[in-house]
Amino acid sequence: MRILSLVPSQRVQGRWLLTLEDGAKLKLTDREMVDFSLYQGQEVPAAVLDQLREAAAASQARRRAANILSARPLSRAELEKRLVQKGEAPAHAAAACDELERLGYLDDGQYARTLAQYYARRGYGPRKIRDELYRRGVPRELWDQALEDLEEDGAAIDRFVASRLGRIEHPDRADVKRVSDALARRGYSWSQISAALSRYADALEEQD
Repeated sequence: MRILSLVPSQRVQGRWLLTLEDGAKLKLTDREMVDFSLYQGQEVPAAVLDQLREAAAASQARRRAANILSARPLSRAELEKRLVQKGEAPAHAAAACDELERLGYLDDGQYARTLAQYYARRGYGPRKIRDELYRRGVPRELWDQALEDLEEDGAAIDRFVASRLGRIEHPDRADVKRVSDALARRGYSWSQISAALSRYADALEEQD
């Protein structure tokens, strides 16, 4: 098959547009240009053309993966799923993620820590954060490390208790139960809730 035209893209730097004599078009990167020593008018054997198409598809998956990840951080599982949903072959999606991991742009450990800190700042407890890590496909072996620093930090739960009970002049048992239930829904254990309520009561006594 002969290459009818081979021109650089006017919109994307480092991309080339190849047109074959049968009208088929391929989007290539500089990597394929060098690896296959391509030029206009070249006769490309069928076997080599198959390899070129495979390389072009893999490059497209890498570009798409980088574009998706530049918009917002994701776990590897989320990124692979997104790529497949957009039409990339599972093998190409996995290879693209491998390369981004190798380059340090895709890091499930860092993503887990960032996610845990984000939800902790919003007042969510460890159980709820674990649910979120699971939902986002973060490997289970990374959960404990992400939560390690949060488990000893009572600032978030203390702020929540103070914000809910502090606006009630004389909170009663029902008010305290509502706050306890809300904290339980946010993923805190009873021991954490009890400790936070005790700290709040102690703080009030110090103010009197």
